[in-house]
Amino acid sequence: MTGRAKYIDDVPFEGLLFGKTIRTTVARGRLKGIRFLPGVPWDEITVVTAKDIPGQNVVTLIDTDQPYLVHDVITHVAEPVALIAHPDKGLVEKAARLVELDVEELPAVFTIDDSLAAAAKGDAQYGTGNVFKHFHVARGDAARAILAAPVVVEGTYETGAQEQLYIEPQGVVARWSDDDGVTVWGSMQCPYYIHKALGPVLGLPPEKVRVVQAVTGGGFGGKEEYPNVIAGHAALLARKAGRPVKLIYDRLEDMWATTKRHPSRTRIEAGFERDGTLRGLAIHVDIDGGAYVTLSPVVLSRGTLHAAGAYRCDDVSITSRAVLTNSPPYGAFRGFGAPQTIFAIEMHMEKAARALGMDPLELRRKNFLRKGDTLPTGQTLAQEPGLPDLLDKALAEVDWPVRKAAHARHNAQPGAALRGLGVATFFHGSGFTGSGEVKLASRAAVEIAPDGHVRVLAASTDIGQGTITVFGQIVAERLGLPIEAIEVVDPDTALVPDSGPTVASRTTMVVGGLLDRAATDLRNALVTTAGLPSEGYDAATFAKAALGFVRNGGDTRFERQYQPPPGVKWDDATYTGDAYATYAWSVQVADIEVDPVTDQVEVRDFVAVQEVGRVLHPTLAAGQIEGGVAQGIGWALTEEVVLKDGIMANAQLTNYIVPTAADAPPIRVSFHENRYAFGPGGAKGIGELPMDGPAPAIGAALADATGVVVPRIPFLPERVAEARS
Repeated sequence: MTGRAKYIDDVPFEGLLFGKTIRTTVARGRLKGIRFLPGVPWDEITVVTAKDIPGQNVVTLIDTDQPYLVHDVITHVAEPVALIAHPDKGLVEKAARLVELDVEELPAVFTIDDSLAAAAKGDAQYGTGNVFKHFHVARGDAARAILAAPVVVEGTYETGAQEQLYIEPQGVVARWSDDDGVTVWGSMQCPYYIHKALGPVLGLPPEKVRVVQAVTGGGFGGKEEYPNVIAGHAALLARKAGRPVKLIYDRLEDMWATTKRHPSRTRIEAGFERDGTLRGLAIHVDIDGGAYVTLSPVVLSRGTLHAAGAYRCDDVSITSRAVLTNSPPYGAFRGFGAPQTIFAIEMHMEKAARALGMDPLELRRKNFLRKGDTLPTGQTLAQEPGLPDLLDKALAEVDWPVRKAAHARHNAQPGAALRGLGVATFFHGSGFTGSGEVKLASRAAVEIAPDGHVRVLAASTDIGQGTITVFGQIVAERLGLPIEAIEVVDPDTALVPDSGPTVASRTTMVVGGLLDRAATDLRNALVTTAGLPSEGYDAATFAKAALGFVRNGGDTRFERQYQPPPGVKWDDATYTGDAYATYAWSVQVADIEVDPVTDQVEVRDFVAVQEVGRVLHPTLAAGQIEGGVAQGIGWALTEEVVLKDGIMANAQLTNYIVPTAADAPPIRVSFHENRYAFGPGGAKGIGELPMDGPAPAIGAALADATGVVVPRIPFLPERVAEARS
């Protein structure tokens, strides 16, 4: 707000070159050659192609199927082929238009069904079936339970892609030194992801790679894995040029070429008793992975594990696939998989309520998960979710009976806009799935600075959600100091340990928990050996004790590494056990209006009630909920990614419509605290939870207003009209 923050495009570098990426314009083919046409002084321009890569031409992540630069096979429009750089930014833009690619086009697939059909005919681009990953989770006998159920409800639900649209586009600066290796500064979520990726492509050992986060204007998952690509490109240019290179996308390139939320299709068959008791669930989830694996396995995993919703069912079968198409790879986006499948199960409960002749609220209440219930993976809920209380609180916020009656009177008027109320009830797992946190083995530390104040050392990034404030708050509270006495060191792989990626609602609960325990170790050491009073001291007294402790040979650094909470077990081979150490829970209510002529849907009011353990910082927490709800409303109503030849055709803010402050309805947020014993102060994850509920809540309200469950989002007017016809 003050202008003091230095985003990557604001940071000055001496001798800087401006980089540009040359991309393909066909969805699938073979690269035969690259021609550099006259019109610019090519001898002054640094050019990098696949043959210039000194190490492995692969983007190191989950799989190594994605090249940094095409050398043969093209798998999607906008795939990088060459890189250019020059001190004159205008000349770089001109030169980019003078690069011509010689390409032999090949048949491409743009839908899940077309991809599976092509693979069945022998034209598989990945493995033998074009399937990147599949999961199967089962408990009991879903087929038998459904067959025996007196009421069986079937449905298919679809969600589209969504653009993260962070306020600052992707951007990095890379500097090369033959002696020291490479340093990259940039807009990012996961510095150690980039650190891991740069070594193989540049042929460097880890100690010759340094990654520093600049002030970052939002991420929402879009800056989780994609910065591996842009950082590698800038580093390759810097290595060849021997000068620092800035590579920053404009908004069009960012929207056109980078990852988005995975489109999905979920088929559900559910068996019910006539009183609404859920007896059997068979769910099949397909997500469009795009051209390369990237993060599709973890997105698919989370979608699979949230697919049965917040409902008790002893007989469940969930199968899922991530399928290749010739679109740019899809990637992480807030909630990553859970919003897709939660939309499906919530819409299915709406459909089932109508088939059963029940109130959708009562159908939900009858089947809510409670403490001691077992999830499809075999996990027993150790904490009481409290969904009935959350639902009651949400209904009270909107004065449900009174408003329902008012809507009925309003809707009875001839030609009136149709008003409806809808509810979504759901949960979101906090932290990485299953053994993910154990494998990450995250580390975080606090240290005593030379003047006695305390530094916080973690690679977790602040991307607008308030990490710096919350980390400072956690450590200050544990040490009994004012937050002003705590320094949170900027994420820099040369200075901070690997605390894991800033994703998956894990930053406060997992990394904050490590810092809480490290700060406890520091305080205990000073109390027991350095004369620090157990309470009632000020910052100066603390600093004096800390410096005395160091002078007497005490450690300056106190570090903790992640250990799972007691009793948490997971089996990757069978996909059974405790999928998440804990869950956050929420009920959201949408009040909508449907134009009787245009079928345009407008949200008039929105209530979000959530249980996230302890709320550490009420203002930041409420902001997380409000922002997530706004993004969810956009995904539900207006954010249609129009694909043409697998690529986003509406990559502009004039025709990709996101809600602005003027479009957002009143969003009323309230919390219900149920502290988690192993989170800092009792906190759980919060960042992704609010993204899960708006689409199904709006869908439920739309069904209430029109009597029709619309099975696909966004709820564009033409889709609403088609469903009502």
